[in-house]
Amino acid sequence: MKTRKDHRVALSNRALTLVKKLEAACTSAFVFPGQKPGKPLSNMAMLMLLERMGRRGAITSHGFRSTFSDWASEVSPYSSELRETALAHTIGNKAEAAYRRGDALEKRRAMMEAWAQWCEPKTANVISFAKPRA
Repeated sequence: MKTRKDHRVALSNRALTLVKKLEAACTSAFVFPGQKPGKPLSNMAMLMLLERMGRRGAITSHGFRSTFSDWASEVSPYSSELRETALAHTIGNKAEAAYRRGDALEKRRAMMEAWAQWCEPKTANVISFAKPRA
């Protein structure tokens, strides 16, 4: 975290299931351990993955956050305050920040469950195309 403050992350049920499977197989304190013992996955790991996939430049790791923000603003019924809390953005207004002491974890959990459902592929709106012949 850039702000060096703890941030509780609300996960969807599907994400929790995946994390629990990873946790059972992991010997590290981190869900996503890095190459060095006792260290988390580096911030370059996603960029290198995108590079190996040939997608670096076309896709950014920040784009995932931006996509969530667009969904929360344009599609979901959730407030901008809840979206900003989920993204761990700081509150610019000092008076508002002083009075907002909670982190709305349960509301954010419901929002993340809705986001997970929205991201889930739906067979009703998927069209298969044949591969072009070379």
